[in-house]
Amino acid sequence: MNTFTELELRTPLRKSIEDLGFQTMTPIQEKSYSVVASGRDVIGIAQTGTGKTLAYMLPLLNSLPYAQIDDPRILVLVPTRELVVQVVDNIKSYSAQMKLRVQGVYGGTNINTQKKALANGVDIVVATPGRLYDLIVHQSISFKHCKKVVIDEVDVMLDLGFRFQLTNIFDHLPNKRQNIMYSATMTDQIEAFIKDYFYNPTKVSVAVSGTRLDNINQQSIAVPNFYTKVNLLMHLISDHEVYSKVLVFVDNKRSADRLHEVILPHYGNEVAVIHSNKTQNYRLRSIEAFTNGDCRILVATDVMARGLDIEGISHVINIDVPAFPENYMHRIGRTGRAQNAGNSILFYTEKEIESKQAIEQLMDYSIPEVAFPDEVEVSKQKTPEEQPKVREIFNPNKVEEEERGAAFHEKKEKNKKTNQGGSYRRKMAAKYKKPKTRGDKNANRRRKKR
Repeated sequence: MNTFTELELRTPLRKSIEDLGFQTMTPIQEKSYSVVASGRDVIGIAQTGTGKTLAYMLPLLNSLPYAQIDDPRILVLVPTRELVVQVVDNIKSYSAQMKLRVQGVYGGTNINTQKKALANGVDIVVATPGRLYDLIVHQSISFKHCKKVVIDEVDVMLDLGFRFQLTNIFDHLPNKRQNIMYSATMTDQIEAFIKDYFYNPTKVSVAVSGTRLDNINQQSIAVPNFYTKVNLLMHLISDHEVYSKVLVFVDNKRSADRLHEVILPHYGNEVAVIHSNKTQNYRLRSIEAFTNGDCRILVATDVMARGLDIEGISHVINIDVPAFPENYMHRIGRTGRAQNAGNSILFYTEKEIESKQAIEQLMDYSIPEVAFPDEVEVSKQKTPEEQPKVREIFNPNKVEEEERGAAFHEKKEKNKKTNQGGSYRRKMAAKYKKPKTRGDKNANRRRKKR
């Protein structure tokens, strides 16, 4: 069974799937359907870009009965705001003929607006843990009818520090429920979480993290420094036909802004940047422009490396080599979606060779090398991080230790005096001395008579 027509889907759901043009299931969708439909707790391990959202939502939607209940019956937790928007859109498209109420909940927007939306009634809630926990604290949402809970990209949530919110959310859920978890990796933190909240889960594993995706053509180019990487990037993306939709990854927000500032005068509205310091509206507009084709180049940090499904990305270009090898797999997984062909290019400096080798070791695959183009200018400009640290070994103004004066001068005679407690106290102490022995209680009295 590998086609959707072979599934016993309800008529509205089947029509929606047909309208979307879905025909053949991916391996994770095929393996997950019967397990999730059985109602057992499920743990899915699958590489990014393998169709996990439909893998868990299709059986859940097919088994969701009609009910006039205002409280959510399905909860989906995801790590980022962008993923909330994407998953909500996906669920609405899957259930277009079912008239379900789907609500996204995430931070960076007015919480009161979300409270009103939830008060109007909702069937499925897709949320980030932080904002959902705030709503629970405000008693703006009830899960007494929620029997299905999905945690997508759980490894990212735990990496982002959402363990506290997750545990508190789970403490507010009904005891009798189905837990479904999907992740690209299995870590000790995830194992501990499963042990605390899952009951005898069934494991489904397809294309685990580190498995090389054969449909993605990978290349690597040795580059001396950051600004030469920028020159190389602009040389490549000048070919509009080949590089029709390019996602460019950098390690941090500072590099993202630096790169965007350099290429913006050359490409104008063709380029956008997205990272966690940008406002929510700006991020959503940038993703929408990139998805629609209004923007051809999107510069991003790893906030975009997980889960986001944007069709037609021709190339993923890594300006920096990620410190964690798994992040490279998630990055390049943005291209070659749903088993389509994709391309990735990795720029690396001499200092990044070890990180590149770690990626190759994880994949058990050597990324093919491509020669640096002769027509690209090698920049002498360096970023503050690349500039060598100056150590003042031979400073002509440096004063030798023996030339320095003494740290403390000798005290003057008047300053050598110590606090004796005043003349009166000194006279009294001399007059009334302590007894010579403990038993000689009258010693002071005899001394006084003398």
